[in-house]
Amino acid sequence: MASTPPHCPSSAAAENEQPDKPHTTPTASTPPESQEQPLPKLSPADFRAYNHMAEHMDYFHNHFRATWTTLMTACETNKRPKNLSMRQFIGMGLQLCQHLTMHHTIEEKHIFPVLAKKMPAFRKELELLTQHKQIHKGLDRLEEYLLKCQSGESELRLGELKEIMEGFGEVLWQHLDDEVAQLGAENMRKYWSLEEMRRMPM
Repeated sequence: MASTPPHCPSSAAAENEQPDKPHTTPTASTPPESQEQPLPKLSPADFRAYNHMAEHMDYFHNHFRATWTTLMTACETNKRPKNLSMRQFIGMGLQLCQHLTMHHTIEEKHIFPVLAKKMPAFRKELELLTQHKQIHKGLDRLEEYLLKCQSGESELRLGELKEIMEGFGEVLWQHLDDEVAQLGAENMRKYWSLEEMRRMPM
């Protein structure tokens, strides 16, 4: 869920700026990213209020990361975990597909539409949903392969599983990181009031 970070002036430009020169008042069309005035430090309570969506999101993302790591480690070592039978290992992969699909469906229906009202990174035509589509192409292929292995139609080969996972692993991990960064307190406070944060859908 990549987005363009707020522009920071170079040190040379900062040195040439006149300290007593008044700041230009942003117009209605000026995006939050272009406002250069530093924001006051958040109190611990306000930080928690602004950061709660990032923490909540990262809780789910860490579960996805852990499951992915277990599967990929097995692929790279060519040995599944000793505590998992073949059936359990395949089930873990299918569960990852199902849970990620459910997670993204909830985001797209209930969370992104609210955030998109003020945050460009969450608007439908921008990168967040583009990443979702890229991820789900890989998830669909992974789920199809694992279902064939589960039914006995195909034999699970860790090399083949690795190839499928590598096909969308980079965009998945980037998305998991970028989404949480977008929801972090210092970014959210640029767009939302504390009262608005309390009414957020998660």
